[in-house]
Amino acid sequence: MARANRTDVDIHPCYQVDHSSYVLTSEPSIVCVSLYTFLALLSVVTIFGNLLVIITIFYFKQLHNPTNYLILSLAVADVLVGILVFPLSMAFSLSSCIYHEDLLCKIRGSLDISLSTCSILNLCCISIDRYYAVCQPLMYRTKMNHCVVGVMILMNWGVSALISIGVLAAGLQSDNCKETCLVDVLMANTIGPLLSFYLPVVIMLCIYLKILLVALKHARSIQTSTKPGPLVSRDERKATKTLATVLGVFLICWSPFFLCITFMPFSHLSVPVAVIETLNWLTLSNSMLNPFIYAFFYSWFRSGFRLIISGKIFLRDYTNSALL
Repeated sequence: MARANRTDVDIHPCYQVDHSSYVLTSEPSIVCVSLYTFLALLSVVTIFGNLLVIITIFYFKQLHNPTNYLILSLAVADVLVGILVFPLSMAFSLSSCIYHEDLLCKIRGSLDISLSTCSILNLCCISIDRYYAVCQPLMYRTKMNHCVVGVMILMNWGVSALISIGVLAAGLQSDNCKETCLVDVLMANTIGPLLSFYLPVVIMLCIYLKILLVALKHARSIQTSTKPGPLVSRDERKATKTLATVLGVFLICWSPFFLCITFMPFSHLSVPVAVIETLNWLTLSNSMLNPFIYAFFYSWFRSGFRLIISGKIFLRDYTNSALL
């Protein structure tokens, strides 16, 4: 993304220009306090929700299966977003990093890209797991065993780290350029989004479309045999609603930001920094929503959450309990 001049940048409500430096204001406005309070609450909810998922999967032996290990990996990535990316993004906003672009800003961006990419890839693997569970149930245990899932998780974190290193290296290389480097633009605005967003999105869309078609086919098959029409109709609506929720929330959170950073360098229009920052925080909020989308939909997770939040797990051993 091309660097912005001082006159082109909207001043962040929590920053001020002091002797050509961009620093946190000593007298924060109501807007600044409200903004940071909201973001802090967002971070707390993200950490708390994903920690619940992590503790639940670790504690209850019933949940020790390949599918939940993918959800565990997703929750670890999302809780790290809440612990690392949220505070760093609050301390080093996009506005301040446009001015300085120092090492801390590059570290912030690198962590953001790495953990967000890992979260996306985990979502992609979960969709693959659901594909075999719904479309090829007889082959599910063979295709999605502990070893395969372990390799998937390692690849997710490895690919995310490589993409992050590539973006960080491109950013460091751009410091030697008087103008925007071609490699910087390609990595930050084309290659990075292609590998970390567009490709996984296409894969997930294709997989969930296939799952939906198979589910509808099974429902119609049952309808023509023994099941009454209204019951099957409810099942179809439930399957459609679940897939629409999973894909819809993900795309709502991520698409605006990636479309903006992809096409902005090729447009003569200037996008205000406040808009870009808002879109960036929208993407991070997906880490808060993931526990609700991928865990709260399952009754056994809800049962585990209640036992943990109520403190009952400290009164007796529930590790072998059957969660309903």
